[in-house]
Amino acid sequence: MLLNFEWFRTFKTIYETGSLTATAQALYVSQPGVSLHLNSLESYVGYKLFDRTARKMVPTERAKVLYNYILEAVNRLEDAEVYFHKTSVANKANICLGMCLETFQFTLEQYISTLPFNINIKFGEYPDMQHDLDNGVLDLIITPQKGSQTNLEYTPFSKERIVLVAGGKQDTKELKALIKAGNMQDIENWLKEQIWYTTAADMEIMRKFWHQNFNKHPDFRPNYIVPNKCSIVRCLSDGKGFAVIPDFLCRQELDAGKLKLAWNGKKVMENTLYFGKRKKTMYAKEIGMIEAIFMEQATTFSNADAEPALV
Repeated sequence: MLLNFEWFRTFKTIYETGSLTATAQALYVSQPGVSLHLNSLESYVGYKLFDRTARKMVPTERAKVLYNYILEAVNRLEDAEVYFHKTSVANKANICLGMCLETFQFTLEQYISTLPFNINIKFGEYPDMQHDLDNGVLDLIITPQKGSQTNLEYTPFSKERIVLVAGGKQDTKELKALIKAGNMQDIENWLKEQIWYTTAADMEIMRKFWHQNFNKHPDFRPNYIVPNKCSIVRCLSDGKGFAVIPDFLCRQELDAGKLKLAWNGKKVMENTLYFGKRKKTMYAKEIGMIEAIFMEQATTFSNADAEPALV
C-alpha cells in the first residue's frame, strides 16, 4: 500500500477539529471521503488513531505521537503547495503576505480585486510570520515587531496610537472631570468599576496601557473577551463600556459618534508599523505596489487625525 499525503492532511484536521464533519467542510471533501482517508491511514500504520464518541473524535495516545511527529512537515508541505501552485493565469505572480486580521480588513481588503497578481494572506503571531518570511514562505509582512534575522529588512511606514475608547452611549462626564483633576488613583478606581472589552491576544496591549498610566498591571478581569478587535468595535458601537485599541481601527465609528475617544492616556502610546521583507526578492515590483497602498492609507489617516479632544 502506497502512503498518500492526503491521509496525513485529513488526520491532522480531524485531530485539530475533533470532528469528521468539520474536517470535511475544512478540506472541501465529502464525509465518506474523510472516513476513507482515516481508515486507510489506520490500516497503513496498523493501529487505531481515534476513539469515536457521540460528540467528538478523541485521539489515542498513538495518535498524539503521530500528530506531533508529522505536524511541522505537513504544515511545510501545505505552505509549499500554496506558494508554488500554478495559477490559472500564465505568468501571474503569487504574493504571500502576513499581517493581523484587522490590518488586512481596514487597509488592504478593499484593494484586493484591483491588483494585477494573486495574493495569499496569512494571519498569525508576528514571530511566526518573521520565521516564514525568512524561510521564503511569505514575501512581505506588516508588523510592529522587528526580528533579528540577517536576511530580512524592516522599513517603518506608519504609527498606530493606542487609546481608550468608550461606547457611544457611555457617560464619560465623570471620567473627564477626574482626568482634568489629574488624580491618577481616582481615574484608575473609576475605570476598574466599568464594563471592559478585550481579546485574548490584546491583553498585553491593555497591560502596557495600564502600566504606562498607572505604573501597575490591571488587577481586574475584563467582562467580555471577544474574537478580535473588529468584534470590540462592533460590540461597543452605540453601546456602553471601554476598550484599549488602536485608533485607526475605529476612526469611522469615532467620527460618526458611535464610539467616543475617552482618553489618550497620560502619555501617548504608539506602535511603529514596519514593512518586513527579504533583502533579495524576485517580487520587488509587486511588493512595491502593496507598500504604496499602505503608505497612502497611512498618509490619509495621518492627515485626518488631528489631536482629538475628550468627549
